Amino acid sequence: MKTPALSDILNLRKPLSHILILLFAIAATLITSATGKFPGSSQFPWGIFIMILAQLEAFIFLGTVLFAELNFDRSPVEITRIVLFRFTVFLAGCLLFSMILFIILKYLSLLLTRQDTSTVLYNFFHSGFSAWFKSVIKGLILGAVIFVILLWQTSLRREQKLREENLIFQNETLKSQVNPHFLFNSLNTISSLIQTQPEAAERFINNLSSVYRYILENKQKDTVPLQSELDFITGYYNLHQVRDEEKILLIIDAPDAGEYKLLPVSLQILLENAIKHNIATRDSQLKISIYIEDQFIVVKNNLQRKATQLKSTMTGLKNLAERIRLVTKRNLIIQETNDHFIVKLPLIK
Repeated sequence: MKTPALSDILNLRKPLSHILILLFAIAATLITSATGKFPGSSQFPWGIFIMILAQLEAFIFLGTVLFAELNFDRSPVEITRIVLFRFTVFLAGCLLFSMILFIILKYLSLLLTRQDTSTVLYNFFHSGFSAWFKSVIKGLILGAVIFVILLWQTSLRREQKLREENLIFQNETLKSQVNPHFLFNSLNTISSLIQTQPEAAERFINNLSSVYRYILENKQKDTVPLQSELDFITGYYNLHQVRDEEKILLIIDAPDAGEYKLLPVSLQILLENAIKHNIATRDSQLKISIYIEDQFIVVKNNLQRKATQLKSTMTGLKNLAERIRLVTKRNLIIQETNDHFIVKLPLIK
């Protein structure tokens, strides 16, 4: 059974986190009231409870918003600068929230006991500020240590998972590319061309070697330039065209390709998926379009499903989707209509 990580327990979307925070606030209130170290803690324990509970919820929420979605694909200098800036914002936000909450609760406690409330702000800034600041800063230091540990754990888990997904992706990529069927057809094509069209055979061999060279050179990289991937796809498509002639039509429309990156060999997986699961004839072409749309590269093909469908485990798409999520923090989008199958891959600037 998988043991939940501390960061998962503190996830504010889970009811368990609120229960843990509530229990901690009750325990802290009892301890504070018993020791009497905080001014007014014995007379107004409800105020201390509300303050501790609200601060914990607010601090954890703010920390989650600021630190949960850090992009570790940047340089160490950039990551350090971003973390320091966000940590400064975190401290400032926590102090401001805590101060406003403290003043409001102090005002309410005096109001409920029918005491003078006109000097609340004056007394806070001239006599109570030091005690308040010391108590809050102690809690923030403890919270900061916890968040650093969580951030470190998250980074380690992410890197480990990314390495595992890379191995899976590399294995699936090599299996899908260096498979006997594709290679057998390519060799047959070369044999046929050598006898009738030696120049075309030479071009086919050069194209085939370029395709495999690209796979071997880029299979361990996280990202490659989009234009390089499109050039690779064009070469891969040309190999099919020599064998299948006009059965498959590929249309690429990506004028801004030079501005983006994406995962290597990801477009080939989608192209091969379309070819594998659809009929392609001269009378009924399989039309595959690749274009950029709203920070996505879109691969769209008309649906012409084969009468006998091979049972697909969707492993290639699942591995690709998971790797995209890990690298880009965005999701692969898959859409199917009556006429088309569409996959959208997030692009990286």
